[in-house]
Amino acid sequence: MNLPRFIQIHTLHNYPGALLNRDDAGLAKRLPYGDAIRTRISSQCLKRHWRMAKDQFSLTNLGVSMAVRSRVTLELIRKKLIEGGLSEALAQSAGEGLRDAGLLDKGGKESKGKEALETGQAVLMGYAEIDYLVKRCSELAQQNTEAKALKAAIANFLKDEKKNIEALKHGSGLESALFGRMVTSDVLASRDAAVYVAHAFTVHEAQVENDYFTVVDDLLREAGEQGSAGIFDTELASGLYYGYVVVDVPQLISNLEGESAKDWAVLPTEKRELAGRVVHHLLSLIATVSPGAKRGSTAPFEWAKFLLVEVGEWQPRSLAGAFQNALALNQPAIREVAVQMLSDEISKLDEAYGAPLDRRFLALDKVTVPNGQRLSLSDLTTWVQTYITQGAEPAQVV
Repeated sequence: MNLPRFIQIHTLHNYPGALLNRDDAGLAKRLPYGDAIRTRISSQCLKRHWRMAKDQFSLTNLGVSMAVRSRVTLELIRKKLIEGGLSEALAQSAGEGLRDAGLLDKGGKESKGKEALETGQAVLMGYAEIDYLVKRCSELAQQNTEAKALKAAIANFLKDEKKNIEALKHGSGLESALFGRMVTSDVLASRDAAVYVAHAFTVHEAQVENDYFTVVDDLLREAGEQGSAGIFDTELASGLYYGYVVVDVPQLISNLEGESAKDWAVLPTEKRELAGRVVHHLLSLIATVSPGAKRGSTAPFEWAKFLLVEVGEWQPRSLAGAFQNALALNQPAIREVAVQMLSDEISKLDEAYGAPLDRRFLALDKVTVPNGQRLSLSDLTTWVQTYITQGAEPAQVV
């Protein structure tokens, strides 16, 4: 039985007249690559939209504790303590005790009151971690009714139970298991990402225009005036974007099950089932969930026109090199041309390295992929899930 170590996902998405990801000036993000400037979608933007998606493939439907990223998580803990019956004064002291003991950074406001619970940066914390901290702080507050004593008790608790917090099943949340967590806290554990996401970029030079528009004041218009309530402009971009995602299966299983990544191949099937379901959902989200600002005025919703999945043991490699020279825009069937460029890149890599990769793909156009089998999205996601949980026989691997 062959188990997949890496799952590589390549996509092509079409977006006309949209502002998918803005920079600090409100313009479409750019990327200089090869012989042309491209528009791009940052990996952070893509991951957030996959995390927040609400449909049948939502990560929340997997039955795994999720997480929240915020600067006011300690304030959330304070409110939960009050809801649980703790006085406002003791709840405030508990929040300050967690902060002072190094649970989160102290870069926030130092003024007195609840504002002191705001941290300097948004930190990802699992709801399981939050619930555990609320439970323990509530218990300690029953035994320590003075603010100073409660803060000291919380400091001792965090020091003594650090391993218990780290060992919480899915404690840091599914998002952390997928995309990692980097913290400087003395208590919370950092987590290596199991899913690596590249910035998506257009396979051709950037296509952007400045959209000039006005807002009409209905009441002034009725009074016989011009009725303009403002003149504005924004940047819109169009393009065919190449996206690339890698799933490190051993790391994902380790993050989800608390097992050592080096033991992934000998774990029983039930230890790989959740990872299989997670990737099934993630692959569906990658194919169907769109990023984008100004949704109300641009409707930037799109499904992948091409999606290629490669499974194998070798270290991952992007196919972005296929588009180092930007595709010319004055040619017909540019999507099919883009897939052909990807196929040519695959053929060259296969010839040079001989890496045995099992390939399946989804495509709207009549295209082929070297040693690849065409499937629907449902069949493709099921194939990947089965591959993770049960592996594949050697004869099935190309």
